[in-house]
Amino acid sequence: MPYQTAIFDLDGTLLNTLDDLHRAVNHALAALGLPRRGLAEVRLFTGNGIRRLIDLSVPEGASQDVADRVFAKFKAYYDKHKLDATRPYTGMPEVIGDLRGAGVACAVVSNKADSAVQGIIDHFYPDTFDCVMGERGGVRRKPHRDMIDVVLRELGRGADGMVYVGDSEVDIETARNCGCPCLSCSWGFRDRSWLVEHGATTIVDTPAQLEAKILA
Repeated sequence: MPYQTAIFDLDGTLLNTLDDLHRAVNHALAALGLPRRGLAEVRLFTGNGIRRLIDLSVPEGASQDVADRVFAKFKAYYDKHKLDATRPYTGMPEVIGDLRGAGVACAVVSNKADSAVQGIIDHFYPDTFDCVMGERGGVRRKPHRDMIDVVLRELGRGADGMVYVGDSEVDIETARNCGCPCLSCSWGFRDRSWLVEHGATTIVDTPAQLEAKILA
């Protein structure tokens, strides 16, 4: 077995969170009388944390105060509605179960706020992962490797034998910064052509293909 550790992104990889993110963004924008964003825009804005999502969603030239107020509205709404439409991608819970059964340590690293990540994983993937980490103060977000290093320390493992699984250019760069392979999922928030353009070397189109690559 080539991989002993698999670290997974959350949004667009394990869970389809797009509809809830989209609704939360537009709720926050509408609360301040700002133009709404389309689903495709929010899809492209994700990947670098919710603060970056809001900074991209407010109109160009908006003041920092406006962005801060939209961010506060977003957080309050999303905290209450983050489970409304979010669902695991079909087959992913079974893949994680198979990997752990085969002895692969499995972890989640997301740029989403840690409290939201913990709550979502506890709801959809209870007692499934060996370690779960979202954005925390004092630890640089992906694509820096700092969050990955924290998780590896908690797992008691090194980067050797690790594979990173994600759906965006942020994940590709994160894996590159960790010196490990990246498996890019085409079912997430970036399409295949975008992934190729941003340096993806191995793209999987289904959870079954993902499992086969990790256990090959």
